[in-house]
Amino acid sequence: MKARRNQFLLDESDTPTHWYNILADVDVKESDVRRIRPAGDPEEQRSNSMALNLPLSMYRGSVGRERFVEIPDEVREQYQRWRPTPLVRAHRLEQALDTPAHIYYKYEGANASGSHKLNTAIAQAYFYRKAGVEELTTGSGAGQWGTALSMACQMYGLGLTVFMVRVSHDQKPYRRVLMELHGARVFASPSATTEAGKELLARQPDSNGSLSIANAEALEYARKAPNGRFAVGSGENHVLLHQTVIGEEALLQMKRAGEFPDVVIGAMGAGSNFAGLAFPFHRERANEGTHTRLVAVEPEACPKMTRGRYAWDYNDTSGSTPMTKMYTLGHTFAAPGVHAGGLRYHGAAPLVSALYDRGLLEAVSYGQKAVFEAGALFARTEHLVPAPESAHAVRCAIDEAVKARAERRPTVILLNVSGHGLLDLSAYQQFLAGDLEDHPVPEKEIAASLAALPDQEPLEVSP
Repeated sequence: MKARRNQFLLDESDTPTHWYNILADVDVKESDVRRIRPAGDPEEQRSNSMALNLPLSMYRGSVGRERFVEIPDEVREQYQRWRPTPLVRAHRLEQALDTPAHIYYKYEGANASGSHKLNTAIAQAYFYRKAGVEELTTGSGAGQWGTALSMACQMYGLGLTVFMVRVSHDQKPYRRVLMELHGARVFASPSATTEAGKELLARQPDSNGSLSIANAEALEYARKAPNGRFAVGSGENHVLLHQTVIGEEALLQMKRAGEFPDVVIGAMGAGSNFAGLAFPFHRERANEGTHTRLVAVEPEACPKMTRGRYAWDYNDTSGSTPMTKMYTLGHTFAAPGVHAGGLRYHGAAPLVSALYDRGLLEAVSYGQKAVFEAGALFARTEHLVPAPESAHAVRCAIDEAVKARAERRPTVILLNVSGHGLLDLSAYQQFLAGDLEDHPVPEKEIAASLAALPDQEPLEVSP
């Protein structure tokens, strides 16, 4: 009997040499998705300085129209320490589901940080160091981004301060240990370290925090740090650009598998792991006429795409960043403390939002009990424990496979398992004990948060 093939591997030399810039294939102008405060606004200097936060070379690559942006040799050499990552056929999951679907997953959790976040962390640390920056500050939801950036900063001799959302800081203590092991200082957010944190704690001493709050603290801290800058792990154009190495490799690997996906699935926080896999497949759809569906999966506890509004909003609670147009629940929204901390951001990346608004993407949401049920089945069949964030994509892939079974229709499914869940076993323990609860957000809470959105009247935009 012919042995079935499980892995579709590339050689180290196949590591992508270029990132893919989706702006070459989507008519989205920077002024369509980002606003700078008008001249004379008392907040102008503070807000506009954030636009100058990025090293020029990194900024240019993320807003230009060149289809491919060259990866610096030094960054590519670092990538080759673990890239290309495996593409795996989930034969055992297919068998358990008794489905005619072929399920493939791209596994991003085998690097030192345990998630896809290292793809952009290394690139950002490289560009910031090249620009002469000595210290970075960031907000981190579940800690994957803080962990990856701490490793990248150590590679390039940069200092790092991380404001980690308090509920995740308490739920996932070993992520904090990993960051500190790599030289980072870590504060549970909201903290008493910044004015933004102290103000929030005065109003809500038992706050679980949110990524919006953590970013507000990190931004404030960065402004006071000599030769320091704020770095972000998702949502921004340059981050999505860096993550496209995932999809570029997957295209080559699917070709080796002799199939092409009918549906591409990724979990949706602000958008980095979803876009990293999906954007190159959008290029193929736009230029080669393929018919792949692209599906973003978010938690019911933070349903910015399925229940939010496409509007101008801020990226942080303090409103100190330039406004971006995105699907949002409002920058004051604080999601319940579900275990998928990396998906609790209030807004979707402007580029992902623009594609969704144009009907080029789909979005679904799930409660965390259904998500952990899928994660447990994946662990029992594929013997890989997915991170709670990645388990959202697994849930959707299982539903697609069950639908294919009901319709007796062969379907090729590709999902991104963006990280492992070995530091999230306490959450799986709660699932096994039957102690997990869903946290759907009441409509009145979303309505109240959306009512606090900033003025939607046109403002002067950057050139």
